[in-house]
Amino acid sequence: MSQRQTVVIASPLEAGHVDRLRALAPDRLDVLFEPSLLPPVRYVADHKGAPFTRDAAQQQAWQALLARADILWDFPPADLLDIMPRLRWIQATSTGVGPTAAKLRLAEHGITVTTARGVHAGPLAEWVFMALLQHVRGLDHLRREQAAHRWTRYCGEDLAGRRLLLIGAGDLARGCARIGKAMDMEVVALARRPERERGHAALFDRVAPVSDLLDELRQADAVVVTVPQTPETEGMFNAAAFAAMRPGAAFVNIGRGAVVDQPALCAALQRGQVGFAALDVTEPEPLPPEDPLWSMPNVLISPHSASTVSRENARITAIFIDNLRCWLDGRPQAMRNILEPGQLY
Repeated sequence: MSQRQTVVIASPLEAGHVDRLRALAPDRLDVLFEPSLLPPVRYVADHKGAPFTRDAAQQQAWQALLARADILWDFPPADLLDIMPRLRWIQATSTGVGPTAAKLRLAEHGITVTTARGVHAGPLAEWVFMALLQHVRGLDHLRREQAAHRWTRYCGEDLAGRRLLLIGAGDLARGCARIGKAMDMEVVALARRPERERGHAALFDRVAPVSDLLDELRQADAVVVTVPQTPETEGMFNAAAFAAMRPGAAFVNIGRGAVVDQPALCAALQRGQVGFAALDVTEPEPLPPEDPLWSMPNVLISPHSASTVSRENARITAIFIDNLRCWLDGRPQAMRNILEPGQLY
């Protein structure tokens, strides 16, 4: 692509990563970054920022900045898309951005979207196994015994030889399967299309159809939800699904809160049908302070932060840089993580 391109950073990003982008092709690329026009960050890799209102002058400057964009880091406000006639590509900072792209009708505007797929699988898988090991190896028991200065030997459990059931067979399931196999677990995945070719298929002992959900739940020691929210997955884990689980099995959700009927999960936890639950996502979010899940001793809650690590933006920037090279060289078809129209993630 011979024409000079302008990148606008539309959500908070560390200055060092902006410098990496500016160093890529200074003769062909302008990278515009105005931190004063973006919300203040609450933590590293905070893509939304704290509540923030621009004054009239800032709003005018913000709109003028967006109007110059050929390429955006992160999504623009929906009401400002019409003032960006040059926009042709958005590099998203998350994976499940299909609904946002559809809502903005980006495909109709001829705007390419690339996602952050692959960035979050590792951190999420680490969190899953942190939670499972905490439960299976009795971390809470050890903490209580240590606080009591009590040395009493005991017999625990382990993960080796147990069956891990992954709901989904995509990128997040790949991350979990890799660790599960390293810990000598049997790994089974459920997928809409079990026959589909997957580069990571060897990580699964078996891929079963979603129609086998209840049968597979009866045989699983740990269940991990990795699927996004779609019309097919909403309420997938209802009272019947929890009743089918092996008594005392662990349940982990790193997908979306709406996949789970939360009152049904609470009931299953209270009667011991589910022995332990680790939830990085809930419905709604934030989880209301009065929700009974907060107080359950067999529940671990994370505020939708299991995928957020200090190197997240470094990894997304690496994808963006690879994609920028392809874009500038006139090879958009070679870009990584292109979101196809109608695709959810």
